[in-house]
Parts: sequence; structure tokens; C-alpha cells
Amino acid sequence: MADHYETLGVSRDATTEEIRRAYRKLARTHHPDVNPSPEAADQFKRISHAYEVLSDEDKRRRYDTTGNENGTGGGFGGPGFGGGFGGGFGGFADIFETFVNAAGAGGGRGPVPRARRGQDALVSARIDLRDAVFGAERTLQLDTAVTCERCQGSCCEPGTEPETCHTCGGQGMIQRPMRSILGTVMATETCPACQGHGTVIPSPCTECSGQGRVRARRPLTVRIPAGVSDGTRIHLAGRGEAGPGGGPAGDLYVEIVVNPHPVFHREGDHLVTTVTVPMAAAALGTAVTLDTFDGPQEVAVAPGTQSGEVLTLPDLGVGRLRGGGRGSLKVDVVVTTPTDLTEEQRELLERLAASRGEEVVHGAAPQQAKGVFARLRENLMNL
Repeated sequence: MADHYETLGVSRDATTEEIRRAYRKLARTHHPDVNPSPEAADQFKRISHAYEVLSDEDKRRRYDTTGNENGTGGGFGGPGFGGGFGGGFGGFADIFETFVNAAGAGGGRGPVPRARRGQDALVSARIDLRDAVFGAERTLQLDTAVTCERCQGSCCEPGTEPETCHTCGGQGMIQRPMRSILGTVMATETCPACQGHGTVIPSPCTECSGQGRVRARRPLTVRIPAGVSDGTRIHLAGRGEAGPGGGPAGDLYVEIVVNPHPVFHREGDHLVTTVTVPMAAAALGTAVTLDTFDGPQEVAVAPGTQSGEVLTLPDLGVGRLRGGGRGSLKVDVVVTTPTDLTEEQRELLERLAASRGEEVVHGAAPQQAKGVFARLRENLMNL
């Protein structure tokens, strides 16, 4: 039987790490998926079996003492069982081990890029109703992450650069042997020295501490379109936080808050306001001048206008967020009745009422209208 140390090409005082490296090198050469020849398959079995014995401290100690990993010259190590317990199940374990090695060596995820996308950000912008009508520009002050000017996102001091990690050889992953019921398998895990990046930074940037970005306040001018309302969010791609390691910036969302207006309020794309018209003016007809966002506008009140009527002025409302044009300005009319008449004014109204045949009750307030049964009872009493 071939010597396991000679099979792997290592000395008898080789460390576990040297044995592992030798096995990985030979396995990549003789694995059946790489070398389909029958000789390579036989050699791969011998290499796998030798590694299984020498990577296990107990088996290696017995092998060094007796020349057999079982510590005896027979038993389960006889020909009928293919070289002991490890030999009986070694084929499957070896194949599984080799697949794990292959995934860690290049078939897996590999080094993790140091550059990553920045986070999205949400800020609010408070505007007046006029800005919602016509649109506006606002300059916001953002406290956010920006690319470090000293290292330009490289994370390194100027004049230096990342170095390949010596622990994982730039793979970002390391392997360590694990025992299982199938034998010894290699577990792949993130390299603790480089955190999976495959490189280390010997001289981190003193400005950003090796992050590639710093916190700063920067101005941002935002174009607010006409027609926005409370809760509208404006999406600005690539204007969010800068990513670490020089990664691309996230997106910025600007949420609109519209201040209330003392005269106008909004209903969809329309503006609504209220005007009060004296009773006589409403009866005779008049004109009312309104101060609108488009300047003074004269509103005609037709004779006989009643309280609650709505006068519409087209194209004086809010600009439409999607589509052209604007909504209307709607004017709610409230007709007021005088409450502090002089004697002369009272006589004039009485004469008007008499000429129109309107009943006027002097003194106490007019009686409420009587119901049907009350009127019927009065008629019966008068019979």
C-alpha cells in the first residue's frame, strides 16, 4: 500500500495546513470532472483517502504508529471492506469534500465587492399654495453621506491601494476541516481577516476612516412641478446617500407639505373661495373684485343671485400634475341680510315688501306655520 505522505507529496512532519494545501492542489488536477482518464480517477481516490487519514489527528497518530489508520493489521481494514470504515464510505465523503472545496475555490460567490449602493433617503419640503399652483424651485439642505474627497471613495490614503489578503489568497473565503458521519469535509466561511473582500487596506484614509464616504451637509435644488399636493413624493434617482467604498448613491424622495392659505383652499385641481354679497347688491346685481394668484379678477354677480350659488372662473385653478392646463377658481356666494336697520331703512323695506305683496309682521317674530290638524281644529270651531 502506498505511503499516504508520499501520495500527497508532503513530509512526515507536515502541518495540517500544509497537508490541506497539498490535497487541494492535487484534487484540482486529478478530480474526474477535470481529468476524465482512468488513471486520474484512481489517483484521485488515493489522494482523497490519504487526506482523510492525515487530516484526522487520531487516524494520523495510529497511522504513524502502526502503518495503518485503524491501528491493526486486519479487522475492518481488510480487503473485504475496502480499507476500514473510512474506506467503505470514503468515496462519497471524498466527492462531497471536493465539491465543497471547488465551491470555495471559485464556484461560489467569491470576494465581496467593497463598493456597495448607498441607502435611499426621504426628506420633506414645505411649500405655499401658490407654489403648488404654478410650480417652483426649492433649495434643500441635506445631512447625508457623500463621497470622501480625500480618497475619492477608494478607502485608502492617497498614494496607497488595497493589498491581496494573505489569509485567503484573495478568495474572500477560507476553509476548515469538519468531522461528520461521512468523514472529514471542508467547511467554507468568510475570511475574518478581510471580511470577505479578498483585499485588505493597509493605510485607511484618515478623512473617512476607510469607509470611502463622510457625513456632510450639502444643498440640493429641487424642481417642484405644478399640481403637487400634500403627500406627493418626488423621486430623484441617484441623489440619495453615497455608497461605501465608492459605490453608487441611492435615491432621494422629497415629500411635499403644502401650507394652508387664508383665502383659498383646494379641491382637486380647483381653487375654492367664498365672497359675501349684501342682500340689495345680490338682488340688483353687482361686481366683486378678487385678489387671485393671477392678480385682481372681477367677478360678475348676476341680479337675483342666491346664497349658496357657485360662480366659476376657468383656468384660474391649480396646474394639472399630469396633463396640460389648469383647473378653475370656484367662488361660493353668501348673501348677507342686514340686522341693524335704521328707521328710514326699515320704512323703505316695508314699502318694498308692500309693493311686492310680501306680508310684513310688526313687533314679535312671525308665528310658525300651523300643522294640518291645528288648521282643521280652527275650521271646526268657526262653524
